[in-house]
Amino acid sequence: MKFIHTADWHLGKIVHGIHMTEEQRHMLLKFVDLVEEEKPDAIIIAGDLYDRSVPPTEAVELLDEMLFKLNVDFKIPIVAIAGNHDSAERLSFGTNWYKQSRLFIKGKLTLDLAPVHIGGVNFYSIPYAEPGTVRHLLNDDSIHTHQDAMKSLVGKIEETLNPNEPNVLVGHAFVLGGKTSDSERILSVGGSGCVGAELFDCFDYTALGHLHSPDAIKHPKVFYSGSLMKYSFSEAKQKKAVSIIEMKEDGTFTTMSRSLQPKKDMRELEGYLEELLDPAFYSSQSQEDYIKVTLLDELEILDPMGKLRQVYPNILHLERKWNITDIRRKDSYSLKRDEKKSELDLFQTFYSSMTDRVFDESKASIMTAVIEKTKREGEF
Repeated sequence: MKFIHTADWHLGKIVHGIHMTEEQRHMLLKFVDLVEEEKPDAIIIAGDLYDRSVPPTEAVELLDEMLFKLNVDFKIPIVAIAGNHDSAERLSFGTNWYKQSRLFIKGKLTLDLAPVHIGGVNFYSIPYAEPGTVRHLLNDDSIHTHQDAMKSLVGKIEETLNPNEPNVLVGHAFVLGGKTSDSERILSVGGSGCVGAELFDCFDYTALGHLHSPDAIKHPKVFYSGSLMKYSFSEAKQKKAVSIIEMKEDGTFTTMSRSLQPKKDMRELEGYLEELLDPAFYSSQSQEDYIKVTLLDELEILDPMGKLRQVYPNILHLERKWNITDIRRKDSYSLKRDEKKSELDLFQTFYSSMTDRVFDESKASIMTAVIEKTKREGEF
């Protein structure tokens, strides 16, 4: 049978103050076209359908529209779970009657871990849940980390799992060693939010959500689909895609990726202002993309953002290379600070670190007077 693995739609996402709903609608319509072309036996959505637990109305309407199109119009079974951005309670609404049209949404984690059977394949769903929730649900005081929680839940599944049939797990987790990006919310501090890939050995294919790169990990049976589109500039170089899996009766499978073209890409530019405003440079690229610009100019520039937006109207972030260097200088200065130095020596080091000017005798004389005056006043 053939199924499509996708995740991390993050409907209702705001990036640098820009509501992404229309961009998401464009991508989902592309996804609908892909589904219509591929004609899969099932669609897997591995969590984070929404970007926050109380999504905006537009995001709710968009999800409703797309699920209706895919599940009712196309009559394709859908297996979806809640991610760490979703509200488990909200996604659980209506699930009992959705099953009548083979829309299987699991928002809240329950003791019912029975699989959904589609096309001869068993799909097991484990929605995102905090370790405390799993500890209470299983009445197991030994569960303290995500590793503990996932191990216990998979153990429960293994009690009735038939290894002679194809088995797929749909989950939302941070597998140890996975590559992260800025737009992913941390699950737990330290390493307690991670789970080991070995926990999923009993499944033929593990369809995960949470990490936004489809290449987040390299594993023969554990996969991230990646996010539907780019949601931070740390993802600018990622190639977004959905995964198409052809699974045989013995559980072996082949995978294929299909890319979706966004209405506006998210990318980074670096260079001198004059260079970036040269038609010879920008005429061959999409000027409507969401862009982060890093300027290399060292001299002050009057309204660089205004000038750049005349050519690139959707700049979301602008920074100066030398500003970044100055920040690093400040960090270096704070690390090198020697308490044994005199106040004048410390100020001279600070002055040299922050500017390119010479700290001459006249400046030293002024600062000496200021320091002595401050000391005298501090004695009273």
